[in-house]
Amino acid sequence: MLDDGVMSTPRSLFLSAAIERGFVHQCTDFEAFDARLDERRVTAYVGYDCTADSLHVGSLVSIMLLRLWQRCGHRPIVLMGGGTTRIGDPSFRDTARPLLDDAEIRHNMAGIRQIFTKFIAFGDGPTDAVMVNNADWLDELRYIPVLRDVGRHFSVNRMLTQDSIRLRLEREQPLSFLEFNYPVLQAYDFVELARRFDCEVQIGGSDQWGNIVGGVELGRRMDGRTLYGLTTPLLTTAAGDKMGKTAQGAVWLNAERLSPYEYWQFWRNTEDADVGRFLRLFTELPIDEIARLERLQDGEINEAKKILATEATALCHGRAAADAAADTARAVFEEGGAGEDLPQTELPRDLFERGIAVFELFSRAGLAASNGEARRLIRSGGARINDAVVRDEMRVVRLADLGPDGAVKLSAGRKRHALVRLL
Repeated sequence: MLDDGVMSTPRSLFLSAAIERGFVHQCTDFEAFDARLDERRVTAYVGYDCTADSLHVGSLVSIMLLRLWQRCGHRPIVLMGGGTTRIGDPSFRDTARPLLDDAEIRHNMAGIRQIFTKFIAFGDGPTDAVMVNNADWLDELRYIPVLRDVGRHFSVNRMLTQDSIRLRLEREQPLSFLEFNYPVLQAYDFVELARRFDCEVQIGGSDQWGNIVGGVELGRRMDGRTLYGLTTPLLTTAAGDKMGKTAQGAVWLNAERLSPYEYWQFWRNTEDADVGRFLRLFTELPIDEIARLERLQDGEINEAKKILATEATALCHGRAAADAAADTARAVFEEGGAGEDLPQTELPRDLFERGIAVFELFSRAGLAASNGEARRLIRSGGARINDAVVRDEMRVVRLADLGPDGAVKLSAGRKRHALVRLL
């Protein structure tokens, strides 16, 4: 029997903490799962396809849950989708993902690996994590044996009812046979991990519920195993926006994609209504301290946001980078300065010698997506140079506008800032 209700008084340390912090959405059998966790150490996995060379904040819920899993004395597996990335997960997609070649997948996998070492301890100990690539077994499968040994356990009728497939068909959006195989291979991953590592649990976002259930049932049918599935809520902000996206793009977890300062700023700009929830999910502050912080009202809530930003950044980029980002923000917002950790762009000296249009400067610094957007920003009064409002969109910026350190500070609105330096 499947159970998507949450038990009120779990016995296991992990489920107690996970529910208290808001990580739990559904489980295939809470009572049995809770009892299993109370008996002995259990191994769980989360899978990540390699569609980019970094994960973004949308993946952070499952990463933090794996971290909690390990801290509660259990063993995590990070499954890299070197095989499944070649197909593309159709879950809640309007179109097929672009197909990547093997070199792109290897490059992306290397970038993603860097992230997990910051959150999870890897090694040979009983609770140390391992990282596995599903290409190790998927590449060895033969088509006819897969159809006979695995495919026969899947009902096409039932697969057509899964949201990830049903919604595409209802919208009359194309769904390739390649994508249709994705749930089968994800389920087979679970079986293979159970065989190789005695893995009993798959964790994923709520959009993966149908795929996870498929793996639980495949394990029972093929090997007579009892497996469990656990999903996390698919997070949106209080404004209804998808977690991990901003007007400027994805909030990446790799510093090469997004600087620690910009990452800090993302959390600092959290809406008031989200502060308590995000403190529970994305920091390890004690629950009673979080309860105190989320009770703050009016201007005091900004102190809670700064703590959220610093604690979340410390987990992802280290305490030193988090403190430096907080110091930069203090210099920029409270002291009128220009911290060194601000996003920086270097431009040739000759551009400033002959003069560069201010709207082009904002565009080159990444504070506007185009020259037209930069012009609109200036006309609305939202652009500043060295903290002075820009009144004329045709103004030319020259060497005289650079400070003693050879930089000019640009601001778009109250929260977005950048430095432009001489190359």
